[in-house]
Amino acid sequence: MTHQLMTHQRISWRARGALSVALTAGLVPVAAGAAPAVAAAPAVACTSGRAGLAAKLSKDITAALKSRKSTTAVALYDRTTNTRCTLRATQKFDSASVVKVTVLATLLWDAKKTNRYLTQREVDLTTAMITKSDNAATSTLWKQLGLTKVKGFLKAAGMTQTTPGANGSWGLTQITARDEQQLLTLVTARNAVLSDNARSYILDRMRRVVASQRWGVPSGAPASATVQLKNGWLQRSTHGWRVHSVGAFTGKGNNYLITVLTHDNKTMNDGVNTIQAVARVVHKDLAAAK
Repeated sequence: MTHQLMTHQRISWRARGALSVALTAGLVPVAAGAAPAVAAAPAVACTSGRAGLAAKLSKDITAALKSRKSTTAVALYDRTTNTRCTLRATQKFDSASVVKVTVLATLLWDAKKTNRYLTQREVDLTTAMITKSDNAATSTLWKQLGLTKVKGFLKAAGMTQTTPGANGSWGLTQITARDEQQLLTLVTARNAVLSDNARSYILDRMRRVVASQRWGVPSGAPASATVQLKNGWLQRSTHGWRVHSVGAFTGKGNNYLITVLTHDNKTMNDGVNTIQAVARVVHKDLAAAK
């Protein structure tokens, strides 16, 4: 090592040492007003074909979520007024039981490929899975289908942000509000992925969800609407309670889809209350816009 290099290193070390002392003593000037960077909370984004509706929904959904501790994703699509709203639409959540609609859609999509009807056993399993959120029935169907078929359906459906749970853990499937809306869109309008019979079957089961599980996005829905929904709830050591609700509201001038996904809830009721606060303002604003 040359004397010049050694001298340079000694100067560098001394300089670093002096800087360290200065920082500790608070002697190094800091830019005025500087503070640790904090990411801004995402905002509700709405567009609409009806004048004033986007601004109203954006304001009211934001107000409904104010002071709530959960992390919440929202997606709305109203065909009648061509209105869309999103909040954290691409954020991933553990699916809990809302994935059961995807399981049913996959089964029907796969059956269509061989032009077969569901067996009575499959009818019984799918009915229990959706109407009562039966976990054992879901596990049986998930195993029967296998990941290859589930992934095949997700690709065909354009649900590119959904990742099936591994090792039979269907409730840990990673979902987004965007993809849940994509599925609801396919279920409620003619398309090349799901047959009309398949769509009718899915909607029928979602209409027949038992009374004790009819909370969430139906809160505040107009009496004229036919309500089709599926909810999910799951507690884990990270992010507390995941509480989700997805629904389609059709008939008598109603034609809209709502997805609300939440986690970081201290209790299940916290999640339910958050979802219902959002749903009530959405239903109210859409009804007023008719």
